[in-house]
Amino acid sequence: MTQVYLIRHGETEWNVARKIQGQTDSKLTSLGELQARQAGKRLRNMGITHIIASDLGRTRQTAQLLAEYCCIEPTFDSRLRELNMGILEQRRVDSLTPEEEQQRMLILDGTPNGRIPQGESLTELSTRMRAVLDDCKKLPEGSRPILVSHGIALGSLLGNVLGLPPYAERRLRLRNCSLSLVESQNSPWLAPGWIVEFAGDTQHLTADALDEIQR
Repeated sequence: MTQVYLIRHGETEWNVARKIQGQTDSKLTSLGELQARQAGKRLRNMGITHIIASDLGRTRQTAQLLAEYCCIEPTFDSRLRELNMGILEQRRVDSLTPEEEQQRMLILDGTPNGRIPQGESLTELSTRMRAVLDDCKKLPEGSRPILVSHGIALGSLLGNVLGLPPYAERRLRLRNCSLSLVESQNSPWLAPGWIVEFAGDTQHLTADALDEIQR
């Protein structure tokens, strides 16, 4: 059985400002740093062997803070980046025109092949995220990695494991520094392969965490 933990980055300045980040970057807030440290304290006795993070700044920061507790040097993989949100990146959610809001909803409302102009499709996102997960099976036996990524990206991956289409309506809330676990197993009562053990767990956090879209 292969276990892979998933964690979203800590709160960022743009999360608080309700700005669309995508693959543009924003620093962690002081609360975001605290969230990462609290997650690190939870993970330090869980046998984590690898920290593999998106190469964007907010996930790099989160991974480095986790590393202080897990005593593991993180590595970085661009396939773990957030969805490229095209022309809407750097925009405040409440500043969007009605047309732009319709474009934003294409990645949330179940539109097949939803894509923001000049951005990435949810199918492309799901494909690259699943490739990273499957590569975890190539790690040495007994490995227990953690993937540090982003809200929409991790939601896409969990949806993929559950067998949902990439464009499925977004119904899984993954707050800042929430923890999820997927396992590759062969149970007589579950479908063979990857299964979701739990998702979006925030019991290690002492303060409320934000969601990517909802506030």
